[in-house]
Amino acid sequence: MADKSLVQHLLDIGAVQLSTEDLFTWTSGLRSPIYCDNRLTMSYPAIRNEISAQFATYITNMEAEIDMIAGCATAGIPHAAWVADRLHLPMVYVRSSAKKHGKGNQIEGAYEKGKKAVVIEDLISTGKSSIEAAEALEKEGIEVVAVLSIFHYNLTAADEAFQSRKLPAHSLTGYNQLIDTMESEGLLSKEHHDKLMQWRENPSIFTQS
Repeated sequence: MADKSLVQHLLDIGAVQLSTEDLFTWTSGLRSPIYCDNRLTMSYPAIRNEISAQFATYITNMEAEIDMIAGCATAGIPHAAWVADRLHLPMVYVRSSAKKHGKGNQIEGAYEKGKKAVVIEDLISTGKSSIEAAEALEKEGIEVVAVLSIFHYNLTAADEAFQSRKLPAHSLTGYNQLIDTMESEGLLSKEHHDKLMQWRENPSIFTQS
């Protein structure tokens, strides 16, 4: 594990899919030539262990003392559990909306007002789901210190969204590193590289076409 970057491991397990013609459509409506399926990391113990170790190290080095780990449903939940286990911290998870049955919870697990939490997400695209999870926690009196993710698409819109909320966000790897790695390994033609960089600068062009 130590001799490879995390983005290389994502490539090795087929988590990264490239399609510059038949684009992937996100929940937000944006269309993307690359899809990073971090759910696959659950099936690879060494990789998921490396991910949780990197998250735990980052959290341990934060200035604020974290009281709990919060996972975003659904893909952030297992990674939040592994991180919470490493750090011996309580964990909760946050649904995209409150349940329509049972107790109607949006946040599952035991928590107290005034506690400090880190939100764990599998990836950040527009930042919308991560910010909504943080807001749900804050409504319950929990201070969200940061959002951590495995992968970030490095979209300007996401950076601006987190900045406007004054919510720190950190990812273990991202789109720029992915493109650099794929290019260095000869996995991208010049045409594909140019199109991928064009998408990162202005993804709405592909959505409108």
